[in-house]
Amino acid sequence: MKLRIGSRGSQLALWQANHIAALLRGAGHEVEIEIIKTTGDRLQEVTFAQVGSKGMFTKEIEEALAEGRVDLAVHSLKDLPTELPEPFALAATPPRVDPRDVLVSVRYHSLSELPAGARVGTSSQRRRAQLKAVRPDIEAVEFRGNVDTRLRKLAEGQVDAILLAGAGLDRLEKTEWVRERLEPKDFCPAAGQGSLGIEARKGDAATLEALSFLDDEATHFAVTVERAALAALGGGCQVPIGVHCRATDEGSVEVFAVVATPETGAAVRVYLKERLDGVDPAELGKTVAQKLIEAGAGPLLEAFSGVSK
Repeated sequence: MKLRIGSRGSQLALWQANHIAALLRGAGHEVEIEIIKTTGDRLQEVTFAQVGSKGMFTKEIEEALAEGRVDLAVHSLKDLPTELPEPFALAATPPRVDPRDVLVSVRYHSLSELPAGARVGTSSQRRRAQLKAVRPDIEAVEFRGNVDTRLRKLAEGQVDAILLAGAGLDRLEKTEWVRERLEPKDFCPAAGQGSLGIEARKGDAATLEALSFLDDEATHFAVTVERAALAALGGGCQVPIGVHCRATDEGSVEVFAVVATPETGAAVRVYLKERLDGVDPAELGKTVAQKLIEAGAGPLLEAFSGVSK
């Protein structure tokens, strides 16, 4: 069948759309890609905290999907709201790649090696908060733009290092300055980080069927846990919440989660390990959220809620 993909126009977004297009063509489908400019693309000079982030990278693409101009959308799953508007469904989550955040620097080889007062670029409140928690002596600098723009600013010496999702750099083969991949127990990734989310219309049975082979069971389980935890906490992609679920070698899953505040670095962390047998991923996500609240995350979330709206 003929399928039209809606995508943002950034280099990474187009890599992702073309990756899915190639898989669909390999399954015998005819595929076109339509580039759609989103609110987040237009507001490059405004911080996420100033404008709010709910749907800022998805709204215009979903409008095209609702109008039937495109049949599916390819997103970085961490940018997709946990609650999709009624006409839409998360049709598939392809196999995840490295979900970790990475430290990128020309001169310094690790987060611990950065000198006191070093400037680190990031546009993420979650990364800013965790950076403050582990290195309160470092200055976080608001850093927006696509991957190439951020790497150029780093090369120019505007900052000493930047924090990015490793997945994007891996996909674009721009890893020459990746110095450290930060482990989830110390620096927890965003819910869904490293995974793609394929969005389609709920009522479009033919497209949903065509996309079904793209769904990876292990990835689907893990991101369902993460997104359920985020939803239960009321967080969007710019609230400083990290949640990461991964399988272990002995038939279990482990979940790391953190709520932190960018201003002070105050952080609440939890860790859960469960046998996979009979575990409902959505319920496990809700349990993670409850454990965070019981550990004292509520006041941190309340303090941030006014900023994130």
